[in-house]
Amino acid sequence: MALLFLRISCVAEEMALMWHAVLFFIFLSSRFTLAQISYSIPEEMPKGSMVGNVAQDLGLDFKRLISGKGRVHTVDSTEYIALDKERGMLYIKEKIDRESLCATKTPCALHIRMTLENPMELYTITVEITDINDNAPFFQTEEIRIEIIEAALPGARFMLERAMDADVGINGLQSYSLKPTDHFALELESNADGVKNVEMILQKQLDREKQERLTLILTAMDGGESVLSGTVQIHIAILDANDNAPVFRQKIYKVLVNENSPKGTKLAKVTASDADEGTNGQVTYYISNKEKAVKDMFHINEDDGEITLNGQIDYETKSHYQLDIQARDQGGLSDSCKISIDVLDINDNKPTLTILSMASSITENSLIGNIVAMINVNDPDSEVNGQVHCKINDNIPFSITSHLTMFLPCTQIRTWIEREKLSTILV
Repeated sequence: MALLFLRISCVAEEMALMWHAVLFFIFLSSRFTLAQISYSIPEEMPKGSMVGNVAQDLGLDFKRLISGKGRVHTVDSTEYIALDKERGMLYIKEKIDRESLCATKTPCALHIRMTLENPMELYTITVEITDINDNAPFFQTEEIRIEIIEAALPGARFMLERAMDADVGINGLQSYSLKPTDHFALELESNADGVKNVEMILQKQLDREKQERLTLILTAMDGGESVLSGTVQIHIAILDANDNAPVFRQKIYKVLVNENSPKGTKLAKVTASDADEGTNGQVTYYISNKEKAVKDMFHINEDDGEITLNGQIDYETKSHYQLDIQARDQGGLSDSCKISIDVLDINDNKPTLTILSMASSITENSLIGNIVAMINVNDPDSEVNGQVHCKINDNIPFSITSHLTMFLPCTQIRTWIEREKLSTILV
């Protein structure tokens, strides 16, 4: 009897990724196939719609899908796409809403693995989900109320609530309009993440004796082929003199916080000064973000501007936040600043293993190097916290090795890089 040695090789390269995937292959046949294809489909296709002729595109006889017990495996918990082995087709099993699947992340894709048996074969399939203009911009409040002192000079700025739009790209929020335009103009400021803040700029000084109140209509529009829009009313009350607006000492604050930090953790303290005296110089601080996830996660002390953690922060769920902070005095004048918060990863996730395919038995004369199983290992942590080291028991007639592979879908769609480890257990 030949003496067999255990061979282990499964050390991941140092590369910062949101998750790491490791595939192990236990050899039972010298024949092994690894290939990939990509498709692109719009969201909201009805159930039963065809995604692609996978048999034709991979050069397979559809009978091979039946004899090889073809199966598809998805990383996502919901099986949106299924395999029709009789026709060799991939079809929509559950209607896909791109916004629910990927939120604002682009590109949005499903990563699928198809396996065959006898002999074992592995195919990777990437399905890009493209956006359709199925969401109109909307404001989370029915009206905006602003108090402005009549002594406010042209150039005074007033931050407005920005609209939300679940669509992305050209179908997402693109522009605003304000009517009437007798006293105010709009100015948009793009953030690094592509979100546009909207501010109303006073163009002509107000006169309370002539008009005590103004009503404006703010309209948000997307860029779809058929433009969708949403509106909100702005009610402006004109007050007597308060001629100095608050001014922040900094326009941008940068903060680092560990994930899983406890509620109440102090993140930053912002300060705005107002040259006015008395009640006109009293400043109140607000978080002006309208996203519920942001408002639930952070808290600001209205009196002193101290920002604390108000929820459970998780790097794997969201690694970056941006807070829009507004300081407003009693006369309605305001200034704004931004808090950029980066969440630091800690090693709080264990690797998980999933058996993709496994032979039910092997013959005693099986050749060395034959595949007997394929195993997928995921660790959602990043960088060194997500690097996976794998081994099997000593003193058994199998060995495990791994080979780093890169899957690059069609460049005309977009490019994704998926790290995979192909490991071999030798008989």
